[in-house]
Amino acid sequence: MRITGGTFRSRALRTPRGKTTRPTSDRVREALFGILASAGTLENARVLDLYAGTGALGLEALSRGAAFATLVESSREAIAVLRANVAALGLEQRTAVVVADVHRALTRIAGASPFDLVLADPPWALVADGDVARTLSGLAGAKALAGEAVVVLEHSWRTAPPELDGLVRTDARRYGDTALTFYKPAILGRPRCQGPTRPPSE
Repeated sequence: MRITGGTFRSRALRTPRGKTTRPTSDRVREALFGILASAGTLENARVLDLYAGTGALGLEALSRGAAFATLVESSREAIAVLRANVAALGLEQRTAVVVADVHRALTRIAGASPFDLVLADPPWALVADGDVARTLSGLAGAKALAGEAVVVLEHSWRTAPPELDGLVRTDARRYGDTALTFYKPAILGRPRCQGPTRPPSE
């Protein structure tokens, strides 16, 4: 697995052994960050990478112009790999690693400066059972998001994207078995759901 663009383009990233952690594929990451870069979302952004795993999403954001990334992960094995990847790229001063379940982490990160970009690549079962919806809705409720923030959820294309309190769905893309659903903070009086229920293939 490698960084797909920016300052650290082609730099290799470590991954944990086994199948506990499912990193986002290079193809999907490259497509995602192409979309974010085209929208001007990455430059000087404060990024929150939930279910960070190897840290690939947050580190890719930093490579492509983000200012700072907070990486949240609970697996000790994944944390060791994540810290090694941060160190290998020399990004210790531009990252904060939070070792906690995402629900417990909410109270620790909600007081930080509002995030411009949230990247969530959870175990897909957590999307289907509503756990991720509660987490992302909680972020919005805690006012942890900047007014023009972008929230990206990676999930199985077979699972309909969740409705999130305080957020409106703006776009959806499909890459094989993977779907990316994009959200922004809701504006008073604006419909809470926009765009297709199922993402189009790309």
